[in-house]
Amino acid sequence: MATLNKDLLDATTRRALNRASDIMRQMGKTLLMPEIALLALLRMPESTAYRAIQKLAESRGFKPADLERETEAQARAREGRSAKFDYITDQNAAATLSDEMLIALDEARAIALAHGEIYIGTEHLLGALSQTGVSTAGLLQRKGVTPSALAALMLEGVVSKRTTTVDWVAEVKRGRLAPLFPRERLLQELVSVLSLARGRNAFLVGMPGSGRRSLAQSLAFLVAEGKGPPGLERIIEVSESAWLDNPQLAMQVALRQAEGGALFIANIHRFFGRAETGAQMSAMKDLHKAMIEGACAVIGATTEVEYNERIRANAPVVEYAHVLHVPPATPDECLQILSLHKPEFERDYGFVVDDSAIKAATTLAARYIGAMPLPGAAVQVLHRACAIVKGPGVGRRESRAPAPHAQLTTSIIDAEDVTYAVSMMTGIPVTKLSKDERAKYAQMVQALQQRVIGQDDAILAISRAVKSARVGLKDPKRPIGSFLFLGPSGVGKTELAKALAEFLFGNEDHLIALDMTEYQKDDTINRLIGSPPGYVGYESGGQLTEKILKSPYAVVLFDEVEKAHPRILDILLQVMEEGRLTDGQGRVANFAETVIILTSNLGAPYLNDPTLGEQAHELAMRDVRAFFRPEFLNRLDEIVMFKPLTPDAMAKILDLMIAREAKLARAQGVVLEVTPEARAWLLAQNTEPGLGARPLRRILQRQLREKLAEYLLTLRAPPTHVLVDADAQGLVYSVDRSSAGALTRAGR
Repeated sequence: MATLNKDLLDATTRRALNRASDIMRQMGKTLLMPEIALLALLRMPESTAYRAIQKLAESRGFKPADLERETEAQARAREGRSAKFDYITDQNAAATLSDEMLIALDEARAIALAHGEIYIGTEHLLGALSQTGVSTAGLLQRKGVTPSALAALMLEGVVSKRTTTVDWVAEVKRGRLAPLFPRERLLQELVSVLSLARGRNAFLVGMPGSGRRSLAQSLAFLVAEGKGPPGLERIIEVSESAWLDNPQLAMQVALRQAEGGALFIANIHRFFGRAETGAQMSAMKDLHKAMIEGACAVIGATTEVEYNERIRANAPVVEYAHVLHVPPATPDECLQILSLHKPEFERDYGFVVDDSAIKAATTLAARYIGAMPLPGAAVQVLHRACAIVKGPGVGRRESRAPAPHAQLTTSIIDAEDVTYAVSMMTGIPVTKLSKDERAKYAQMVQALQQRVIGQDDAILAISRAVKSARVGLKDPKRPIGSFLFLGPSGVGKTELAKALAEFLFGNEDHLIALDMTEYQKDDTINRLIGSPPGYVGYESGGQLTEKILKSPYAVVLFDEVEKAHPRILDILLQVMEEGRLTDGQGRVANFAETVIILTSNLGAPYLNDPTLGEQAHELAMRDVRAFFRPEFLNRLDEIVMFKPLTPDAMAKILDLMIAREAKLARAQGVVLEVTPEARAWLLAQNTEPGLGARPLRRILQRQLREKLAEYLLTLRAPPTHVLVDADAQGLVYSVDRSSAGALTRAGR
């Protein structure tokens, strides 16, 4: 048995037929007849059909309850004929339709299409039930609920609301469209295109969130004021659900309604290139024909990548259209846009939005929300701030001291709420440069020296650049700093990058480390920035750009940069100069809040030779200049030379490593103490001083951690205190289980 396509029904009509199915079973009927469908509508006050009946009841002088009683009596008295067609309810129960009910649903669809809808609403179903030839016609027409009366109500818009399309111009005239900030130059350009005698079609090309749809809606305000392009009376938009459910029918309805006006299509590239279904192919053909013949103006939003990949190749259509590039809004424009949206936020969330919140949303979104441009990013941030404060029992306000406005009935969204929201969205600290922050940066050198030993000159060079950037003394488009670290292995180049990430951004997770030995081939550039459309890996994005888009607050480490392919160096040159990088999908990653660190072993033999003194720097720079192009070196803020580690520095590094081991032991309830003699013995095991501090990690792993673990496993009860000493034969362990601290010699 065939089944009814529920995609033809709107949500309320589906609920009405679900209820009719229940009524059918309660009455002991086997068929869903028109009377039962009418009963369901009469018992749904929330439906448009019920409001229509109520409206007519007031003017015709009857009571809906009387109509319900008469309908129920007729339903109980009648038996229909099966149409051999089922309606499947949301509970997956089958209700067999009578032949009259199937005819009524078919008539309802015709009424819907005549009114420019692809979904059957309850008002369309009621209109079909009132048609002569349907068993419910007599019940309804005797009360004055006639097809013409219902058609008049729908035409006036009294009892119906468009679900397939919306006319923005009509919405403006009814006061339903919120005011928008007009971007005058772009709006004037769009008006000029739509005023042409031929080829009145425009592709609005830009990133999602740049304001393409708002630009088209701004045009609706001009048209409503009588200042729009000549002959353009309406601007039609189709709902996304209609495009998804039936693109062919939605396109036909939209083009018919847009005659004498314009049709706006978001993501218009979906109707170019290869069609996935027959319905989509038909929709594509209808759209292309309309754009060429000029039946209506078409305004389509798309991205640069999608336009180049899918639309540009369609020469016949492109010939009749014009490209308008929609750049991100400027911060000043964004402030004005958010100010216009402020009443909407206050109405939707029930808060007062302070001006400081609008300013903070603009500033922080531009700086930290790299995946979306202004104004979209700022709108998203403000929504998140309002949602966090509105949420039950969560959010920054739980631990915040009462604000001066805390006693007010209405909460206020301020800059602190926005700052907290951005921190939640990005996972990074975005506090203002307060007095505490200034004190923090004043102690930057000392903080880095606690982790990086023996490289004071390198630390000073890095801190100078970062401090200058933090107080605003840098090009805001370029990275915080771009550095080339030179020196032999194991002297602290990577450790300084980690320490810097922890100091600036709270933890080492904000270090993006890329091993350039993995980027030696020409095609590896796609791994870095993402593959172009049509290539493997396109959707996953680049290993660098994807991370920066998600969290643009990072230290980016390009390890052994001299081993990268020359094209990778060209990419780095662009990042250091412009602070921006476009990935394979056309998204722009912003590096303005990153620190770029390149490490290299060029000149390492000279820098590792203490006998050369200052001459080592000159010889190392000779190798560097021979390898890198002058324009590349000129983009660097500093070339930092790392010294070989002295014995004293090695001893301090070992102390730091042992402190970390002691911290691990303390987490297990064991106090670990290593004597000076044991430390000296561990240092003496380093037979490769040319590798810097790296061998010390392996020595600690094998001689201390692993042997300590073996020793602890031999004990019957866990100790509270372990002393590690050394004698001529190696490390010796002593254990103390008492609180007094008397140590017992226990073994090696």
